[in-house]
Amino acid sequence: MDDHSSVTAADEAERARVQRRTLGAVVLAQVLGGAGLAAGVTVGALLAQDMLGSEGLAGLPTALFTLGSALTAYLVGRVSQRSGRRVGLGLGFLAGGVGAVGVVVAAAADSVPLLFLALFVYGAGSATNLQARYAGTDLAAPAARGRAISVALVSTTLGAVAGPNLVDPLGDLAVGLGLPALSGPFLLAAVAYLAAGVALFALLRPDPLLLARRLDAATGPAAAADGTDSPVARVRPARAAYVGATVMVLTQVTMVAIMTMTPVHMRHHDHGLGDVGMVIGLHIAAMYLPSPLTGLLVDRLGRATMAAASGAVLLAAGVTAALAPGGSLPLTVLALVLLGLGWNIGLISGTALVVDATTPAERPRVQGSIDVLVALAGAAGGVLSGLVVDAAGFASLSLGGGLLALALVPVLAWARPRPAAA
Repeated sequence: MDDHSSVTAADEAERARVQRRTLGAVVLAQVLGGAGLAAGVTVGALLAQDMLGSEGLAGLPTALFTLGSALTAYLVGRVSQRSGRRVGLGLGFLAGGVGAVGVVVAAAADSVPLLFLALFVYGAGSATNLQARYAGTDLAAPAARGRAISVALVSTTLGAVAGPNLVDPLGDLAVGLGLPALSGPFLLAAVAYLAAGVALFALLRPDPLLLARRLDAATGPAAAADGTDSPVARVRPARAAYVGATVMVLTQVTMVAIMTMTPVHMRHHDHGLGDVGMVIGLHIAAMYLPSPLTGLLVDRLGRATMAAASGAVLLAAGVTAALAPGGSLPLTVLALVLLGLGWNIGLISGTALVVDATTPAERPRVQGSIDVLVALAGAAGGVLSGLVVDAAGFASLSLGGGLLALALVPVLAWARPRPAAA
């Protein structure tokens, strides 16, 4: 018995040490990945509008790189299932970097087919950036998973906020290189994604997922339950993964739809690229910067409570965006900040529900499949956003997105545990 206790203590010490190292590697990759994903969010729709000459198709870039992220989410999940997080995440970021290079080449050549293909491949970086949050949870204790997810997400803030605010200087750099100004942010994305992939290949050792599997095998099935019946979840264990997926899907489609058309809406009201970059930068800051507080609240108040809060915040964002005058920069900023915050709360609470409901043996496969649904929801939001704005206006899109997020409430009510019969 003493021998078993000493082995367990050694295992727990190793788990804690590798968890710290893993979070350090994830932080570095997320800072770089944040800069990479900001390019497409900020100027993707504007670049497509210029090249296609159609506002109705301005949502296509978001749809394309979101579809690319859906395929990548599936592939990263499968590769990670077989070979661990290091290989899966590293390859995903490298693919995103190649796609960013392709966007720059397409813009320089004014080739729409190449632009579409490159945006599809560029989506790999976005999917990988999100999937990296799971690496931070593989070795985390059940009651600390919200905070582990938050560390990964908040690290994205530095790069993601800096990226949009570098739109003007990056545009000048691109013009100086003989490239279209709107291709400038994709130069940054290429360097950032490639560097993130190299960093994970080099630093994510030992692999947290493979170590978690080994420790679970050594400690037995009791440890593999992963806390699905923990009171922090406040959702039926059998339904936790489904609820987590629904939360992430609804928050994603609402956020992507409104965010995609905001730059186009702002340009209609004579806002410059600097204003657009500032609004999207603050939006992305709200997507990631509140993560430490959100993670703490998800662990303390419960996954379901915070998921419901995300629906309320997204509704407020939609109403604000719908009612804000087009020329009002402060109200546009408020709407996009609320949009980012609602997404942040939904992503962290939904991710925690999924992690609670899975074991290391199956986790990457399930997580990859769920992120496919999330990415497809974002693709649908991106495609439909342009069409809705073209047909009914930006206010209708914003209000509709906010109301869609309220669908979280009946889903969470359905999933709550029933009180025991007297």
